[in-house]
Amino acid sequence: MARRSRHRLLLLLLRYLVVALGYHKAYGFSAPKDQQVVTAIEYQEVILACKYPKKTISSRLEWKKLGRSVSFVYYQQALQGDFKERAEMIDFSIRIKNVTRNDAGKYRCEVSAPSEQGQNLEEDTVTLEVLVAPAVPSCEVPHSALSGTVVELRCQDKEGNPAPEYTWFKDGIRLVGNSKVGSQSTNSSYSMNTKSGTLQFNTVSKMDSGEYSCEARNSVGHRKCPGKRMQVDDLNISGIIAAVVVVALVISVCGLGVCYAQRKGYFSKKVCQPLIYKVQMSKKPPSRRVVLHRKPLQ
Repeated sequence: MARRSRHRLLLLLLRYLVVALGYHKAYGFSAPKDQQVVTAIEYQEVILACKYPKKTISSRLEWKKLGRSVSFVYYQQALQGDFKERAEMIDFSIRIKNVTRNDAGKYRCEVSAPSEQGQNLEEDTVTLEVLVAPAVPSCEVPHSALSGTVVELRCQDKEGNPAPEYTWFKDGIRLVGNSKVGSQSTNSSYSMNTKSGTLQFNTVSKMDSGEYSCEARNSVGHRKCPGKRMQVDDLNISGIIAAVVVVALVISVCGLGVCYAQRKGYFSKKVCQPLIYKVQMSKKPPSRRVVLHRKPLQ
């Protein structure tokens, strides 16, 4: 009995699956296909292919761009938006003549056609990746630096896709990723990060003076920023001491000049009065002696 009940249960399950598959086919939702990934270089052409078996007169085609909001690319047998001017239809596929970075994203083609069991709907999804060459990178190079200090040069590009790698040049000569000890052209303490675009000198020296430029490069192209000069000078201790002495002498001469002008009366009395008052207060009044004379009594 147990075996017969299990057999009947299996038959019921099979009948249910057959009915479900027939309903699925009749009302037109096909199993999703593997997503395509199409790569294109900016300003070149690309074809977004819709993998549908064949085109018939009764077939209805729609292309949509997916995202936060769904927008029509091809609807009611006509291209929509700016695709009217720079795209064309090839059967169920779209040929974009001048692809831009704004075209990157997911697209879905939907093809519906009548069948014996009802309306059949086929869907296909295409992901478009647009490669972009770097723009001229922004380079930050200090005009001057003191010997023995830490100096960092920066290079950055925000346009390239994929993200570019960076290379620094000094006086037109490419700097290697890792500094070499004993190099005659560069300091042995610099480090260069090709991903972030930084060139850092841990202890910069006068030998590092020169014109620096940076290049951003990816699989599409490369661009270079104009060279900028960095001058490295030693810290002049004797010059600093001499400057301090000169400033002290100037202050002393100015003070003596003010005193001399006060004595000659070039300043008003109100200006000199506080100084005179202080001088007078510091002087002690002269001591007086009283003499008593005695008269004889008459």
